[in-house]
Amino acid sequence: MSKEFKLPELGENIESAQITKILVAVGDKVEIDQPVLEIETDKATVEVPSEVSGIVNELKVKDGETAKVGQVIFTIDSPGSENIQKPKSDEVKKEAVQQVKEKPVEKEKSTTKKVSGKTEFKLPELGENIESAQITKVTIKPGDNITEETVVLEIETDKATVEVPAEMNGVVKEVFVKDGDTAQVGQIIFTLEGSSTVETKSPSDEVKTKQEEIKTEVKKEVKIPQTKTIVEAHRPQRSELPKIIAPASPSVRRFAREIGIDIHQVNGSGPGGRISIDDVKAFAKSMNESISKGGISGGFVGVGREPLPDFSKWGEIERTPMSNIRKKTAEHLSYAWAAIPHVTQFDKADITDLEMLRKKFGKKVEAAGGKLTVTAILLKVISSALKTFPQFNAAVDMENKEVIYKKYYNVGIAVDTEKGLIVPVIKDVDKKNIIQLSVELKELSERARTKKTTIEEMQGGNFSISNLGGIGGTYFTPIVNSPEVAILGVSRSAYEPVYQDGQFIPRLMMPLSLSYDHRVIDGADAIKFLRWVIEALENPFLLSLEG
Repeated sequence: MSKEFKLPELGENIESAQITKILVAVGDKVEIDQPVLEIETDKATVEVPSEVSGIVNELKVKDGETAKVGQVIFTIDSPGSENIQKPKSDEVKKEAVQQVKEKPVEKEKSTTKKVSGKTEFKLPELGENIESAQITKVTIKPGDNITEETVVLEIETDKATVEVPAEMNGVVKEVFVKDGDTAQVGQIIFTLEGSSTVETKSPSDEVKTKQEEIKTEVKKEVKIPQTKTIVEAHRPQRSELPKIIAPASPSVRRFAREIGIDIHQVNGSGPGGRISIDDVKAFAKSMNESISKGGISGGFVGVGREPLPDFSKWGEIERTPMSNIRKKTAEHLSYAWAAIPHVTQFDKADITDLEMLRKKFGKKVEAAGGKLTVTAILLKVISSALKTFPQFNAAVDMENKEVIYKKYYNVGIAVDTEKGLIVPVIKDVDKKNIIQLSVELKELSERARTKKTTIEEMQGGNFSISNLGGIGGTYFTPIVNSPEVAILGVSRSAYEPVYQDGQFIPRLMMPLSLSYDHRVIDGADAIKFLRWVIEALENPFLLSLEG
């Protein structure tokens, strides 16, 4: 008797999926829960298990096609399956208990996979929304004996350069990547022979427990529709499948990402709504025109680009690929500049007295392993200011028309590295004194410049500080680091004549530039915030008095 396997429900509002690979062929025997399809999401390739068993007799789709939910994928021959009568409850009990005895409950799969006595090391999860990383250096080679803490890779993500530890023991057998490659999360990096420290989650006593649970369940009245058995209870849930699948090929998805377009916002003009490169270009053009007219859509992530002239006509040129950090910085700041209505407020702080205190207590901080800088002091000042002005410790949710106020105080510090600008974050600034902040700031800055910053250290910021005083300049307009709503720019301090008590006297003045998101912060709030910061710098006792 012939039965149909149809594309199952994939999630709320998902109507179709692109089939990247069919894992069965005509004549193959298919079992329930056997992977039969690979479908592509915007982040990964997902396997779809079969809900039927039998011999495949006809395939209705091909690799690369887009199938709708409920569409027939293939048919199978399952002789007599339709004529199976509903078994009596006693027979069901007997059969199910027998299945438990004969076939133990499968253990949960380990996070590593054993193949022919080898263990595969895959690129691990790197953080939210990070799908790939550029491998800047492979630090192992075949024959190396590695342990859990051995650094096997140096990778560069959109946010930082970090080291990746092995997390397993053994001898490296084969390496599949080289310096300069880009690897996807989950991609096999190397194989090794030896024991992995990543163990399966189901010990024998847990297997026995699950067997007892099943035995208990089958003592009840069991109703089994057609050919489905009690094993169905252990089938992977549909919720594990992707939430949204846009009908576009990998090359189109890659093009959209490169120009900063959310593929799910694009309407496809092809069959079944399939999205082409021309559709992405048209969407980008319309969004650019919208910006030029004063409007912006939440789905737009980049800016329009004019074609460049042929510069080589006027002289010699050299093209150098952007690093991942530089590309991400360009995309992120383009979005922030286009999406956030920026306003920048300027002022100066008289830090003459503060500079005397900084030099006086500098040795004490050095003895603790830190360096007493103006930035370290500003960290403490800013955390107190954020408590006084909560609208600066917020985020804007335009989709739900809400302002999100945060009850914790994390401050990002912009660090200039040879790969570009990165912003590591110091957490819980309000709970630490200036000595602790000085030590942590020094360590974090050194790790950033030596590519040791972790993904976690790059996330969770509420407010940012960009101090260019060590380089020079007077004022500048820093771009708000979305989804934050404000950033403080600091320029080089200089002695200036200040009129006090009927005469001009030299005072050390530090220029400050506060950029803010005008959607949630008004001009009056901004100048009050900036003046509060300046008064705290000019009168350090205020930190204890009001902070």
